[in-house]
Amino acid sequence: MSQTPPQDQPIGQGHEDDPGDLLREQEALAGHHDPDTSIEALPQPEGPTEIITTDYEIGQDNIEGVKPVAFDIHNPVFMISAATVVLFTAVTLMFPAVLGPFFGGLRDMVTGRFDWFFLIAGNVFVLLSLGLILSPLGSVRLGGPEARPDFSLTGWFSMLFAAGMGIGLMFYGVSEPLGHFTAALGGPVVEGGLRTDWAPLDGAAGDELAARRLAMAATIFHWGLHPWAIYAVVALALALFAYNKGLPLTLRSVFHPIFGDRIWGWPGHVIDVMAVMATLFGLATSLGIGAEQASAGFGFLFGWSATDTSKIVLIIAITAVATTSVVLGVEKGVKRLSEINMVLALILLCFVIFAGPTAQIVSGFFGNLGAYAANILPLSNPFGRDDDNFRQGWTAFYWAWWISWSPFVGMFIARVSRGRTVRQFLVAVLIVPSIISVLWMTAFGGTAISVTLAGFSGVTEAALELQLFQMLSQLPLTAITSFVGIILVIVFFVTSSDSGSLVIDTIAAGGKIHAPMPQRIFWCSFEGLVAIALLLGGGLTALQAMAVSTGLPFTLVLLGACWAIVKGLIGERRELA
Repeated sequence: MSQTPPQDQPIGQGHEDDPGDLLREQEALAGHHDPDTSIEALPQPEGPTEIITTDYEIGQDNIEGVKPVAFDIHNPVFMISAATVVLFTAVTLMFPAVLGPFFGGLRDMVTGRFDWFFLIAGNVFVLLSLGLILSPLGSVRLGGPEARPDFSLTGWFSMLFAAGMGIGLMFYGVSEPLGHFTAALGGPVVEGGLRTDWAPLDGAAGDELAARRLAMAATIFHWGLHPWAIYAVVALALALFAYNKGLPLTLRSVFHPIFGDRIWGWPGHVIDVMAVMATLFGLATSLGIGAEQASAGFGFLFGWSATDTSKIVLIIAITAVATTSVVLGVEKGVKRLSEINMVLALILLCFVIFAGPTAQIVSGFFGNLGAYAANILPLSNPFGRDDDNFRQGWTAFYWAWWISWSPFVGMFIARVSRGRTVRQFLVAVLIVPSIISVLWMTAFGGTAISVTLAGFSGVTEAALELQLFQMLSQLPLTAITSFVGIILVIVFFVTSSDSGSLVIDTIAAGGKIHAPMPQRIFWCSFEGLVAIALLLGGGLTALQAMAVSTGLPFTLVLLGACWAIVKGLIGERRELA
């Protein structure tokens, strides 16, 4: 059913050559949300679109409370999600020693048995994205054929850049390329008829140049097109069904082509519960990893012991700051902190490029892209490989982690991409953040490999969370750059936790984006508690286990979203015919 907006309906502001509301753009860049309304008023489609008519109203199934304990929760999504999180946290904190081996076995079981499934799903997301770019469906405009972008091209790219940076780049920017290089250089190691090494593919025994290229190709594979295709699928699905179909900006809306109005019942409840759990454990994994690295950094700089106690104190402190941000609604201080954080990240990147092996980094950037192109097919192949440790321990974990983050990142990207064509949207979401990630990994990982080949063994001998600081120790201004690195890790999580809590609460509140404050405090607090429980119950292994375990069922949700996207876009093209 098509719809043309009434004459007095305000249309989208601005376009590439004539930016719209610059204040709104600055607010979006800073992550600010207007606290004056409880239900987000989505703009109506502009021009003929395939509107989906429904009698459902946002929040109609909610249970509301009044002060002093105000709440506005979706029944049963909030109940099931909250009860599961509380029970999981309590059990894990009560029996950490027992659950430690369990989490290790859980991670190995999921990645060992379902690595092929994760790889196939990742390939589906990339192929769908590339197919839509090349097909006539790429001309469909998000928001309707007459919609125009809400933000300028520069502002939009900046927001995609912000979404592409995070704790992962800080933690793995040095350790992953160096780890792949060391493993590839050593070549395959076979014991008892099975490979026990961690080299990608067949390695590059004894060949430093080939090992460097293979290591960087494997790293870019984990941070390039595949993860951003995951985010693009979620973001495109949310934007299409909200801005073109007129449904609420929630994940259950995406499945209307499959379930019809049953999405307002149990099929939708299950989808939303899985989205909440995946996002929560993805955020908790990032917080735990960030606490590991920040604690190690303080130990490197000031000699503090990196104990479980210090990590827990850090998690509590970071969670407290994030909760304060939630309560204040991202006031000026936190907005400025976010802006400063992005500037610090760029300064640190530029510093490593110019203080490190500059010529090697610049030439390596293009060489690494070539190595990535040459190796993407064998790295994407789910069958007939014997590099089990690499494929299961690295790739399967990453794909599950990205999938668990996809509701959070996808919601953010969808909110700022109205007015773009599907083709513009996918090219930008896949290419811009991928290029930034390649540059970051080339600078940090390439420098680590160079100092290692020059004879410095400190980076390879250090724990994963310390390798960034050991690499920086070989460059000038070590104390300053290391402290900047710690600040970046902490503030990246604060900003992610605040926005992530908003997304979780939006889903658990039935689509309301400004539900009562205690609910957002609940989710923000439990992100920290879950991270503490997982650290005590098995450390990094436990964190990885829960990211993988929640990412596995949610992968099915994303595969269903792929079909819904194609059907939805075909309907849009039909309206234009």
